[in-house]
Parts: sequence; C-alpha cells; structure tokens
Amino acid sequence: MVLLEAARELGGRARRIEVNGRILDNGQHILLGAYAETLRLMALVGIAPANSLLRLPLQMHYPPGSGGMQLRAAPLPAPLHLLLALLRAGGLERDDKLAIARFQSTARWSGWTLYDDCSVSALLERYDQTPAVIRQLWRPLCIAALNTPPERASAQVFLNVLKDSLGSRRSASDMLLPKVDLGMLFPDRAADYVRRNQGKVQLGARVQGIIRGADGWTVEVAGQASECFDAIVMAAPPWQAKALLEPSVPGLVPEFSYEPIQTCYLQYSPTLSLPQPFFALLDDPAAGDYGQFVFDRGQLDPMAAGLLAVVTSAWREPEDQKGSDAPAAQASTIAGQLARAFGDPRLLHPQWSKVITEKRATFSCTPALQRPPNDTGEPGLWLAGDYTAGDYPATIESAVRSGLAAARGLHQSSSRT
Repeated sequence: MVLLEAARELGGRARRIEVNGRILDNGQHILLGAYAETLRLMALVGIAPANSLLRLPLQMHYPPGSGGMQLRAAPLPAPLHLLLALLRAGGLERDDKLAIARFQSTARWSGWTLYDDCSVSALLERYDQTPAVIRQLWRPLCIAALNTPPERASAQVFLNVLKDSLGSRRSASDMLLPKVDLGMLFPDRAADYVRRNQGKVQLGARVQGIIRGADGWTVEVAGQASECFDAIVMAAPPWQAKALLEPSVPGLVPEFSYEPIQTCYLQYSPTLSLPQPFFALLDDPAAGDYGQFVFDRGQLDPMAAGLLAVVTSAWREPEDQKGSDAPAAQASTIAGQLARAFGDPRLLHPQWSKVITEKRATFSCTPALQRPPNDTGEPGLWLAGDYTAGDYPATIESAVRSGLAAARGLHQSSSRT
C-alpha cells in the first residue's frame, strides 16, 4: 500500500501549520462524542482520546453580560441531561424554553426525518422557534455543524447531526476540543501505523493523472516515474478529484459550491485567560461583529497560554476590509468584538495576531444536494472524502466514514474477483 499526499503536511483541510516558528492549526475544530468512527480509528493507531481531547458536556455559553443564553447539559442519562439543562438555562424566556422543547419532541416524533428536504430556516419556522432561540442556539449550531447559513442549509443533514448528538446517549452530545495540534490528533500516528504495516507514505507527491490499463491503474506523479497499482482510493478534495476522475468517470463528481471558514488567532499576555475553555459569541456583521466562537487555547495546552482562537464559519469578507492590509483590519475588528463581549479592554490590544482563511473549507450543504457515491463504477477505483454520499455534512467524522466505506467496498470487490 502506498499513500500519495500532494502536500508536505498530512491532514488535508484539517492540518497544522507553522507561523513564525509557532505551530498552529489551520482552523479551530470541535469534535462530538457522536464521532464514533473517528474515536475508534484514533484508538486503533495508538492515540488515547482522553489525553488528546478535552471532553465537555454540551453547552452554549455566551460571555456573562453579553445578552446571550447560558445552557449546559446536566450529568444525567439522556434525555434528562437536556431537560434539566433547559430548565436551568439562563438568558431565555419561558416561551424560548418551550420552543426548544417543542423542537426536540417534534423531531423525535418524526424520527428526525423529513419527507422533503428544506432549508434549516424553513424548518425552524415550521417548528415555531422564537427569534431569540434561532439567534442564540439553532443558527450558531447550524453554522458550526454545516458551515452553511440556515437560509441555505439542509434541514435533513442538520437533523442527522442532532439525532446522533442531542437525540442519542448523553456522551454523544459531549463536545471534544483538541488539546494537541491537528497533526498529532491523528495524521502523524496514522502515517506511523501505515509504515508499521508495510505501507509507504510519500509527501509532496502530486498526482497528475490516473489511467486505466490491462493490469490495473497507472498513476502519474509530478517529477516521478509512473507506477501501476491494482486499485486506487481517491481521497483528494472534490475539485481535484473531479479533474483526475473526469477522463475515466465523467460527471461523477459534481461542481460544488464552497463555504469558507476563518480563524483569527490573538496572542495576549500568558496571564490572560477566559472564565472557561470556549464561549459562543453573538455575531452581527452589520455591527462589525463577525466572530461566532472563541476558544482559550491556553486551557487546552499550557504552552499556548494567552492564545485565543476566534472562529467565523461561512465567513464573507467585508467590503471595507479587502486588500493587503485586510488581515490586520480583521484581527482588529475581532479584538474589538471580544473586548465588548467580555467587557475587558485588555482584549483590544493583542501582542500579535494571525488570520487564517480556508476559502474552500467545506461544500455548501444545501437541501437535497446530490453527492457522489464511494463506488465509481470502475473496477478498482473508489472515492473517499467528506463530500461523498452520507448523512453528515463536511466534518472529520464524515471523512472518516467515507474512507472506511471506500476501503470496505474495495476489499469486498477484490474478494469477489
């Protein structure tokens, strides 16, 4: 087995990067306790999730005094953990709490399934959700999970995520925050696992083409001699997979639309920390408030004391913040939002900042979106990626499930020949 990776760093769109001698992630990630396959693979390659992930109960906490809700799941079996959390929730009126309970009960009664997919906004209107609940709970959850605004996001995919988290056992709704960089979280150990099992890992190996032959598939790699393989699992981003597959399987991978994610790192004095590891933020682009979640990296890794990461999903660049000085302007805007949200003027002046934008972080997870299957229909050629057909949006768990489905399909098809 040979793993060909075009980049110099493993991880794809969830990878570590180096900035001025400092190791950062290309984006802040949250995993869920429902990510069973991801957690299983981590254990398989020798990673103890308890040492690499901070497990927190499901919560939606806004900075004290910012006007947002305060909700945290209770240490009780499901569904009592959410019922008690709702009863104790601060910042919500009675009608808001009843609306959340109505959503939960209606979704459960329907089996978390829609006859016809629609937008998340349409679903929230159908379930009579209040403006406060939409703004403080469902909208941020939708954007965080699907990286697509509710007006354009698939309600069925959103329900799929809620079913496996809110609608399952208590631990499935837990939030898992990486305590190590994304390379150490899985790719490094996975590469070692491949090598220990007589496989090869080649970095900087950019595949330029694949050709079906009598004895298998010929893979053309830039700057290297072509090699022939019995079978291929294509695990490239959709735009690259489309270009490589078009000669053999035209039209298999559609033209997706994409959504960006921006992460703004702000380094403060090591003595500065937030009251808890992460908070939701009330975003209001019209007022210049773009951040949606802020993470205190120092509470995840002591070596990162004073480092905050602010995430803006489905981010759109403001017209007045374009050009070469845009990152500095965006970091300043985010710092101002934090200072107002927490009522702390120290947050206005970070020691340094770094803005990282993944322009094609995920596909736009729209209603009834047709996603390609793992089986390309060509013998020995399988497709893997978070954009292939499945229940989940573009997440780490979706990518893992797709990779496993492709590997199992390839194994089964090989066994029949």
